[in-house]
Amino acid sequence: MVEAMYYSVDPYMRGRMNDAKSYISSFETDKPIEGGVVAKVIESKSSDFKPGDLVFGRLPWRLQTVVAVIGLQSINAIIAPASYYLGILGMPGLTAYFGLMDIGKPKAGQTVVVSGAAGAVGMVVGQIAKIHGCRVVGIAGSDEKINILKSDYEFDDAINYKTTPDLKKALAQSCPNGVDIYFDNVGGEISDAVISQINFKARIIVCGQISLYNSSEIPTGPRLQPQLLSHSALMQGFIVSDYQNRFGEGLHQLVKWIKDGNIKYMETKLKGFDQLPNALIGLFKGENMGKMIVEA
Repeated sequence: MVEAMYYSVDPYMRGRMNDAKSYISSFETDKPIEGGVVAKVIESKSSDFKPGDLVFGRLPWRLQTVVAVIGLQSINAIIAPASYYLGILGMPGLTAYFGLMDIGKPKAGQTVVVSGAAGAVGMVVGQIAKIHGCRVVGIAGSDEKINILKSDYEFDDAINYKTTPDLKKALAQSCPNGVDIYFDNVGGEISDAVISQINFKARIIVCGQISLYNSSEIPTGPRLQPQLLSHSALMQGFIVSDYQNRFGEGLHQLVKWIKDGNIKYMETKLKGFDQLPNALIGLFKGENMGKMIVEA
């Protein structure tokens, strides 16, 4: 039996509310939503866990629940705060690491653009790119986020897409040498603008399309194939579970960067189990800076 401490709120949960075939099953009516949860063991019939142990798993949105040991992972709150295992040391951090490193293949001097740059994934992507000597430009939705990205997270530049009338022009100014790597967390018109600035053999990493998740109609936009063709560019989507057999590698590197002070992290925490719906809705309004978490 475990008692929840922290609940992860993530954009992919919106997709699970659709009755459509996807890489993960849809939520079922009359059953709790489930997601990443950090919990404390209250009672245990397993020799693998004892009362007081902290664990992480994909668990239902309940205050307490009885679960099988399979799928639970022990976490070490001495290495980092327990909630970090839902963010920088969890799915978002691993998503940033494998997406940028395996598909983006950053090299010193290249220009990396990150949309959703102030979110749980984007914030980490930008810092990893800086570690590798890249010029990093973030796109976010408020002046506060823009200022924090530049002052606290060492982004070379950042653009507020909500107050920028001509995003293509702004990108051309922020990326005078074009875009070598685009880490796409949002899709839509923002991505159309970024892809119009790509360089020869650019890499476009499709991680999320949050701007489209609530669309009631199939959106239309520029046809990207001519741009990809003429620039010999790679555009690849991925799910972090594609790299499941390498999670240990990613965690080892992320922990090292955190200990060395090369990566900082931010969380937006709402207090109280009843705040879960507000947190999920707030995520799609851009109310979070870094990882959106609900503390029980």
